[in-house]
Amino acid sequence: MLIISTIHIRRDIRERLTGDYPEHEFRFHKSITEAEGDLSNAEVIITYGMDLEAKHIDIAERLKWLNVISAGVDQLPFEAIRGRDILVTNAKGIHAIQMAEYTIAMMLQVARETKTLIQNEAGRKWERKLPIRELYGHTAAILGTGAIGTEIARRTKAFGMRTIGFNRSGREADQFDRIYTIDHLKDQICGIDYLISVLPKTDETDGMLNKEVFNNIKSSAVLINIGRGNVIQETDLLTALQDGAFTHAVLDVFNEEPLPQDHPFWLEERITVTPHMSGLSPEYQPRAMDQFDINMKKWEQGETDFLNRVDPDKGY
Repeated sequence: MLIISTIHIRRDIRERLTGDYPEHEFRFHKSITEAEGDLSNAEVIITYGMDLEAKHIDIAERLKWLNVISAGVDQLPFEAIRGRDILVTNAKGIHAIQMAEYTIAMMLQVARETKTLIQNEAGRKWERKLPIRELYGHTAAILGTGAIGTEIARRTKAFGMRTIGFNRSGREADQFDRIYTIDHLKDQICGIDYLISVLPKTDETDGMLNKEVFNNIKSSAVLINIGRGNVIQETDLLTALQDGAFTHAVLDVFNEEPLPQDHPFWLEERITVTPHMSGLSPEYQPRAMDQFDINMKKWEQGETDFLNRVDPDKGY
């Protein structure tokens, strides 16, 4: 079986894969362009997903398994994948630790006025009267109670925060004090201090955080988005912040990436922009390959209960 990659995989991981599966042929490429010559014979493709187009799926006539080593699969050409008996798996769960740490870091940054302190240090300004606050005793609300949301909740609880979660079903989840269905967000928004979104990009989540939410949120609240940029109605967000509806927004994901240099988010002092890096970690690829190992063993044994299987019809 020919297994190809369209991404740069670390040398130690390449050596591990070829050593663990000597009966299969691996060809490691650094891009989809470099891999095009092998597409027609590939039965398994290891990819981040955003590089694949419908034409690549069409060329890959022997493709049986698309292993996406990212959680988001919204950029996959599902229209070409549907109708073909292609297994699609993603890497849900491997981002949980680093994204939870990022979230806590940003919460503390805002609470302890870290950006102002850095600016003051650069300007040699001694100022102690800053509006700092604690996380303890405040309410964190997490939109999405899967692996990432649960890991964030584990850490907010460690800081003594009341932690509530929102999901589609209202199903209970570990680490949360209370779970609500997502349609109850508007009922709870006035009591939330930190609103954290880890929601994926779907039709249901498009524009979910809009003026209706922002007009009813606490004036001291902080918004953190590490899911997908489509969740936020950008114009409504800017207007709300400029009107003082709430304190700050930390944004790691955007409708357009890279964020254009002339985008107003860069100039708004109440917004912290980071370049879609909350999921980055030196442990990213090793964790992704651990999941690949699990599914590879299932594949070889003829099992069908694959880890993180994606439904092409649903897109997640």
